[in-house]
Amino acid sequence: MDVSEASERSEDVIDEVLGAVVAEREFVETVLVGVLARGHVLLEDVPGTGKTLTASSIATALGLDFSRIQFTPDLLPADVTGTHVFNERDRSFEFNEGPIFANVVLADEINRAPPKTQAALLEAMQEEQVTVGGETYQLPEPFFVIATQNPVEQEGTFELPEAQVDRFLVNSSIGYPDERGEIELLHRRRDRDVQTPTVEPVLDEASVRDLRQVSEAVHADDDVVEYIAKLGRATRERPRADVGVSPRGVQSLFEAARARAVIKGREYLTPDDVKAVVEPVLAHRIVLTPEASIDNVDKARIVREAVDEVPVPTVELEAD
Repeated sequence: MDVSEASERSEDVIDEVLGAVVAEREFVETVLVGVLARGHVLLEDVPGTGKTLTASSIATALGLDFSRIQFTPDLLPADVTGTHVFNERDRSFEFNEGPIFANVVLADEINRAPPKTQAALLEAMQEEQVTVGGETYQLPEPFFVIATQNPVEQEGTFELPEAQVDRFLVNSSIGYPDERGEIELLHRRRDRDVQTPTVEPVLDEASVRDLRQVSEAVHADDDVVEYIAKLGRATRERPRADVGVSPRGVQSLFEAARARAVIKGREYLTPDDVKAVVEPVLAHRIVLTPEASIDNVDKARIVREAVDEVPVPTVELEAD
């Protein structure tokens, strides 16, 4: 699959998802960037904005298996990864796969589970495998997690550890629909006896694997690579950032920018690709100082300040 075909396939997926999900095209594109860059996606938004529908629609459009895990305070790690069950017939233990064994896993309200259960996802997200009872089991390929959390309601929740937050390649939100979008939702509600828009598979497992491989061939000039590194370093120098972006975050920015270039149908990376994904890739990785938290400083503002500070390399751009 070349870049041109990959771009066309990506646009088909986005169009298919937008046929069922009322959201901005840029948001769906950001989620797809996470998929193509072999990363995971964290969606932070208030209830009722369509996070679950987005995850299931993405999985269906990509032609992948989908599994939903509802995170609750009493959820155990074995409820996620699976467990060994004794088979009385042959007097042996058999491994029963948990819901993590799917191509697309929706970790719904991930911050409602205790840290021990949240940690059960870490190995899966980083190594695409789980270890249960000393035995390691490989997860399906492709595999990625779409996690959701409510940023407003904090009662009965557990803050995600920084190590886990850093595993999410992008963090985005759907936001409230515009007036036309909200009217469309009401029309669907009014006509619920009529068949509502559905999502059909556009790709399959093999196509998704091929699609994720295309970005590896995207060319990146040295100047653009240095620009990405300087952006990451600039976040560590902001006075209101207690912890800046990790080296993993800088690499994630590079991968996400290349994925965005593929979606736009280009075989080379531009600063515009970097700027388009820099906030959803970097902002959630920053830890603010106590003073900044008290002053309600936005993490995205730290990223924007870094972008304004770092000179943009002179690279010949091509309109998307």
